[in-house]
Amino acid sequence: MVRMNIRMKKSVAMMLCAFLTSGFAEATDLLTLYRDAVAYDAQYAAARASVEAGRERLPQGRAGLLPSIGLSGNTTWNDIDSTVRTSPAIESVSKYNSNGWAVQLSQPLFRWQNWAGYKQSEFAVVRAEADFGLAKQDLIVRVAQAYFEVLLAQESLAAAQAQKVAITEQLESAKRNFEVGTATITDSHEAQARYDLTVAQEIAAQNDLEVKQQALRVIVGKDPEALKKLRNGMQISKPQPDDIAKWVDAAQSGNFAILAAQASLEVATREAEKQRAGHYPTVDLVATHGRNSMTSSFSPSQQAVVDATSSTIGLQVAIPLFSGGAVASRDREAVALRERAAADLENARRQAAQGARQAYLGVSAGLAQVKALEAALVSSQSALDSNKLGYEVGVRINIDVLNAQQQLYSTRRDLAKARLDTLAAVIKLKYSAGTLSETDVQAINALLE
Repeated sequence: MVRMNIRMKKSVAMMLCAFLTSGFAEATDLLTLYRDAVAYDAQYAAARASVEAGRERLPQGRAGLLPSIGLSGNTTWNDIDSTVRTSPAIESVSKYNSNGWAVQLSQPLFRWQNWAGYKQSEFAVVRAEADFGLAKQDLIVRVAQAYFEVLLAQESLAAAQAQKVAITEQLESAKRNFEVGTATITDSHEAQARYDLTVAQEIAAQNDLEVKQQALRVIVGKDPEALKKLRNGMQISKPQPDDIAKWVDAAQSGNFAILAAQASLEVATREAEKQRAGHYPTVDLVATHGRNSMTSSFSPSQQAVVDATSSTIGLQVAIPLFSGGAVASRDREAVALRERAAADLENARRQAAQGARQAYLGVSAGLAQVKALEAALVSSQSALDSNKLGYEVGVRINIDVLNAQQQLYSTRRDLAKARLDTLAAVIKLKYSAGTLSETDVQAINALLE
């Protein structure tokens, strides 16, 4: 009895300490961690840099259609000694400087590969934007998944700790009853075995919680003291529209992976046009304007300065005849890559449709499972109360109470998991349809305490 009172006092002190600590620790919600991840996550930072680089493809492609202008200059010092082999020989010394500058302008008139490259750059930007949109949605999925896994790990740990407390009380009761002769030693052994098993489960749950917290820290860059949990009695709404076919259609038209694959197919098509244009002639407008100056000295008293200014304008035509088969080979390579891009697009459509179906069914099954587990939780609590009462009056044995306790805490943990899995399925459904945004994070955040 004295030992039990000491344990009860310790338990009360620990609960009071935990209550006071939780009162001062401010819990962090999902929306806050998502915004932290936007600023910290390395994958998202890489995607942001990639889209900025991809946007530069457009001015690069446009440059192939615009004129190019260059300025060149030169200066040369000359020292020439010459001898004419006559009789007598004639020798002359010439020292002079020649210099000049020139401006060159080249305007493509017909370069089909440049035009195809410009159109290709437009679709390259579209692909970069689609990839970035996919990265933004992927960040929401990863943050929410990590957040939910931490909540579930906390729930599992709390269930193990609460079960240990309940089993401890049952173990003390079994020992007291054995001492007064109203129960056998078997009740104590069963309670002790269940207690030891719960301790092992608590250790595993604590380790799993630390692993999940580390995974969340990698994304958001910090270790929050506490996370807001789902409100008691919160209700998850059905997906709107409540029609799997409409979600599949939305996924096949709005999924960012499909948009990126479509843009990749257009890029590959324009690449095939560029390589085919290697067989076509090119026509450029070429214009130059420059000045050359030469100062010569034949003797100390005889110098000459010659200045010449020239301007030219004309057309330059180049017709490719043979390049060792390289142009034809690159053409065949581009066609094969275009076929691969078409296959990738079809695969993206199938994957998006399958993802939408799985997510929709996950939401539907999750809602039904949550409803069933809510009823099971009430029944488990009633069963535990009945078994405790039956044990006190002698119509139930200790193992019945222990089993009822385990069923209650398992049901409570399963209910929390079902709710979190259903919310994760809702996120994945909108991810498949390409509509997932921060607004959805705010909606889920409203379901937290």
